[in-house]
Amino acid sequence: MYPPAGYSKAKPGEVCHLRRSLYGLKQASRQWNHEFCTKLVAYGFVQSAHDSCLFVKHSGAVFLVLLVYVDDVLVTGSNLQDILDLKSFLDTTFTIKDLGVAKYFLGLEIARTPTGCYLNQRKYILDILSDTGLLSCKPATTPFPAGLKLIESVGPPFADPERYRRLIGRLLYLNLTRPDITFCIQQLSQFVTNPFDTHWEAALHLLRYLKGCPSLGLFFPARSSLSFQAYSDVDWAACQDSRKSVTGYCIFLGSCLISWKIKKQTTVSRFSAEAEYRALGSTVYEIQWLTYLAKDLHLDIPTPIPLYCDNQVALHIMANPVFHERTKHLEIDCHLVRNQYKAGLISPVKVPSSSQLADLFTKALGAGPFQSLLSNLGLIDIHQTPT
Repeated sequence: MYPPAGYSKAKPGEVCHLRRSLYGLKQASRQWNHEFCTKLVAYGFVQSAHDSCLFVKHSGAVFLVLLVYVDDVLVTGSNLQDILDLKSFLDTTFTIKDLGVAKYFLGLEIARTPTGCYLNQRKYILDILSDTGLLSCKPATTPFPAGLKLIESVGPPFADPERYRRLIGRLLYLNLTRPDITFCIQQLSQFVTNPFDTHWEAALHLLRYLKGCPSLGLFFPARSSLSFQAYSDVDWAACQDSRKSVTGYCIFLGSCLISWKIKKQTTVSRFSAEAEYRALGSTVYEIQWLTYLAKDLHLDIPTPIPLYCDNQVALHIMANPVFHERTKHLEIDCHLVRNQYKAGLISPVKVPSSSQLADLFTKALGAGPFQSLLSNLGLIDIHQTPT
């Protein structure tokens, strides 16, 4: 193995003599990634500058896309023979195990039909319910009770903090396919250092909701338009402890939900329009990144991209080129969002609060509004019993 970067004792031409397996060394992951990337580039792939795990090969009629996670690889392309040739190359170079068409990948269950592709984590959820003893519990209709807002310390401390941390750590992985519980997981993960009984009860309520829909997952139709649309929302001063606002957004490619996020803002906003504008800035960052990825995949995304917001004041600030007393401290976000608006990347659209899909990512809703918004996120349950 070549000496790692920063090691100055090795003389020119010297290499490291391994006394144990490469997998036992701290440099293993870096060395493996370097070797794997070098071989793929030599084969004709181009590594994306915007996601180092993505490799694309586009030459004439050949179009291959490879996504790598440590030593697990997903491959797709426009021609089966090109995929087989790539597998043969990888097997010759590294000795791989070909598992065929992807059905189970890193805890994700993948089902394909002529109408589209379906992702879920049913087995993973059932394992969590089994380990917590809630396989036979009564299901809940919503992830959180309506209007619930957790605070740092109410009631007695939870007797087993390590158990709470293990549960939240497992729930975090569900964010890959379950946008409906993203808000709840974000709220619960704030208290892993010092959980209280109220936090544990909220986590159990979330598990009871998962008991009622363990196979709910994302559906990506085979035929869908290649156009982005984004929803941005904020819950102003939502955190009862710090009074910081919570940003939530979701982005669609056609009818497919491809990106969503909820995060507490880093600063306290003095009024709701300021919080909304910061949320717009975060959404535009994500839109820019997705457009870069689309270019890497040679997709032609039409612009401007509709950006739906339910705050009229924030939309006026975007269109108004003059900074005034209420917005001068928002200069960075204002420049970002307004510049992309003027460049034609985004098109702000006023949407009623009842149709704001990002509302699902910023607060605990009642059963009616929750189910109404959930039906528009592209989530389906293929194991659901017909009624």
